[in-house]
Amino acid sequence: MQKLTPHLWFDKEAKEAGEFYTSIFKNSKFKNITTLHNTPSGTVDLVTIELAGQEFRLISAGPLFRFTPAVSFTVACDTKEEVDELWRELSKAGSVLMPLDQYPFSERYGWTTDRYGLSWQVMFAGEREIKQKITPTFMFVGKQSGKAEEAINFYASVFHNTKVDSIFRYGANDAPDKAGTVKYAAFALEGEQFAAMDSAREHNFTFNEAISLMVNCDTQEEVDYYWGKLSADPKAEACGWLKDKYGLSWQVFPNVMEKMLSDSDEKKVARVTEAFLKMKKFDIAKLKEAYGQKTRSAA
Repeated sequence: MQKLTPHLWFDKEAKEAGEFYTSIFKNSKFKNITTLHNTPSGTVDLVTIELAGQEFRLISAGPLFRFTPAVSFTVACDTKEEVDELWRELSKAGSVLMPLDQYPFSERYGWTTDRYGLSWQVMFAGEREIKQKITPTFMFVGKQSGKAEEAINFYASVFHNTKVDSIFRYGANDAPDKAGTVKYAAFALEGEQFAAMDSAREHNFTFNEAISLMVNCDTQEEVDYYWGKLSADPKAEACGWLKDKYGLSWQVFPNVMEKMLSDSDEKKVARVTEAFLKMKKFDIAKLKEAYGQKTRSAA
């Protein structure tokens, strides 16, 4: 199981989007769907998919948040033909941010939003090793511009099995970006690949809850650790969600909840749902109590 799982918030289209994404990426599958009732958003669908072997979680929970290019997903392709095929599907009914073309960093590259507003960068990898097919990519803009390297070092201090693979920096002639800030950085957390960049250009977006990272935890000790390290805005704490000091959203999620929420006993699911909706940081012992499972300890 991935330690860190991208989580995507949709209005009503999570199932439809999951079916679309799994249809266009090879080595992909629709894993499951769970429906919760009586939440603040009404009836909510929780969808789990795999894209190119990587797990993603999707939720249909109302029109509260919209995707922005502050978080995009970079897809590395073996061939230019693969770039063209994915671009054709992902850009359909979307909005092109950088046209499919040849660039100094790739012979075939484009940046687009898809029909749901989710942002994708599709590129031909050339001779470069593809360590991971789809890489979550963070753009630090506005008040956070210039903090990408600081954020990378912070995340590396929180998580394990971390590594900064490469950092390319802006030069003196790259205004409005400040020389020395991050043009592009590749790094790993928990063995998973991520990327980050600064942008001092004027943007009308930043990080929000539409895209978060789920931290999958086995014990209450883990939940407490990651919550304590990451949460920086008490007002943003709700139902396992938090925001860090850069505005990026996270969910600290006990793995035991996966079984609880997918139980065939609707009464058990309803009790767990009622319990977790009252929580900020998840309490595994109380969740198990609501589920009806006796436990020896809070772990």
